Amino acid sequence: MPSVDDILDQVGEFGWFQKQSFLLLCLVSAALAPIYVGIVFLGFTPEHHCRSPGVAELSQRCGWSLAEELNYTVPGLGAAGEAHLQQCMQYEVDWNQSALGCVDPLASLAANRSQLPLWPCQHGWVYDTPGSSIVTEFNLVCSDAWKVDLFQSGVNLGFFLSSLAIGLIADRFGRKLCFLVTSLVTAVSGVLTAVAQDYTSILLFRLLQGLVSKGSWMAGYTLITEFVGSGYRRLVGILYQMAFTAGLVVLTGVAYAIPHWRWLQLAMSLPTFLFSLYYWCLPESPRWLLSQRRNAQARKIMEHIARKNGKLPPADLKMLSVEEDTTEKQSPSFIDLFRTPKLRKHTCILMYLWFTCSVLYQGLIMHMGATSGNLHLDFLFSALVEFPAALFLLLTIDRLGRIYPMAVANMAAGAASLLMVFIPQELHWLSTAAACVARMGVTIVLQIICLVNAELYPTFIRNLGMMVCSALSDVGGIFAPFLVFRLMEAWEALPLVLFGVLGLTAGTMTLLLPETKGVSLPETVEDAENLGRKAKTKGQENKTYLQVRMSQHTGA
Repeated sequence: MPSVDDILDQVGEFGWFQKQSFLLLCLVSAALAPIYVGIVFLGFTPEHHCRSPGVAELSQRCGWSLAEELNYTVPGLGAAGEAHLQQCMQYEVDWNQSALGCVDPLASLAANRSQLPLWPCQHGWVYDTPGSSIVTEFNLVCSDAWKVDLFQSGVNLGFFLSSLAIGLIADRFGRKLCFLVTSLVTAVSGVLTAVAQDYTSILLFRLLQGLVSKGSWMAGYTLITEFVGSGYRRLVGILYQMAFTAGLVVLTGVAYAIPHWRWLQLAMSLPTFLFSLYYWCLPESPRWLLSQRRNAQARKIMEHIARKNGKLPPADLKMLSVEEDTTEKQSPSFIDLFRTPKLRKHTCILMYLWFTCSVLYQGLIMHMGATSGNLHLDFLFSALVEFPAALFLLLTIDRLGRIYPMAVANMAAGAASLLMVFIPQELHWLSTAAACVARMGVTIVLQIICLVNAELYPTFIRNLGMMVCSALSDVGGIFAPFLVFRLMEAWEALPLVLFGVLGLTAGTMTLLLPETKGVSLPETVEDAENLGRKAKTKGQENKTYLQVRMSQHTGA
């Protein structure tokens, strides 16, 4: 009896239907970008200082310039390492008193300004920005600065909590229904975030968006890899992730055009309502229908694909059925990932690599957003380098293998991060170039680790291994904002030192994994313990890539 792949060989593995579906689903991938890293623009923290009643009137009466006003009234201005004083403290002075003069007004109160008492900002802050962000609207600075970290951690916590549930929903109720429901909830929660009037509400809506948005992305990923033939799965999988990068580029332009966070959030959320129209544009996955023994519906969809591709339905389509799994059923458990020496080693290394990759990817973006001289331009450059990273992977993964490129990419990201520590501020172009190298390295790692993770585990725990290990990327995303922004309070370059250490150690640990290129996909624990002894066919490699994506859908 023919399988779906056998039928696709006859009606077209990547014909007009698949290309149309691929382009539609790439929009879903692009839409995840502003949710994942939109914090760079939504939570931008501009230069700020305490608002002091009476200062504006005194400045107007004396005819001060802005620089003179700041010099006379803001403590610690111009002193190295006194950012906290400048931004979070104010002189305990009544600026409305008539005794204050126009030339160094504080001289009449104390011979040295350092002798004047200070207290935390009492009347809010003045922000040096033409636009707005959640920081400027809710005053998330100084003692409340950690709330920006929590805002970004919320979406990653949502990714983590939903990783298992969304996969179960997709397997139980279908890829299409899962995609439609999660896309709709993503759009609604995005709009609710834009109109929420207090910090607690936007935090809860952000968490809700995290709970469903990754599920929508993964459902789209699974649909397109199940629509195409085996020879195109790796290609569409990598290009689908490149669509995410295209979303980053578009986000830069939209954020530049819309500097106010609420309108920006709406601009990112409203288009996602259009994904509900996919109900009429995309069918259910025929592979899933066959797995549910809904053979008649699967055959009808395959006939539709044939017509769209300009082919006649093959004669043996009526015999279409799912391939029966004749292997002995085994019930996987968490302990199986650590049961044998090699599985134990592989699991620990992969968990560390996933965690490190997430911290590096999100951390580099957030650090760039907090230190950039030209936020939009630097964000654009760092996003564009992801395109050659994906192209490099497409051209070399079957030639150079997986392990050495992944190790080199990790080390390059770590070394470039450490190099940025020693680059002086006046050489901004060099710092930007190093940041782009680090970003390219971690992007390559993100692409390769998905494939390696699936190729190291035997069949009965492959999905579980993918779910558990990739969940560490969400854990890394939860911690990344706190690691970046709180370490920057001690020293602006300290996060870069952390990134360097993480990248170099990840590269070294990668070399402890066995090369999986040309090696048979392990079926049993014994096979996993003896990786590298059997050649793997092209068909098996393509099957691996589909299993990677299916594993991500059920657990990533």
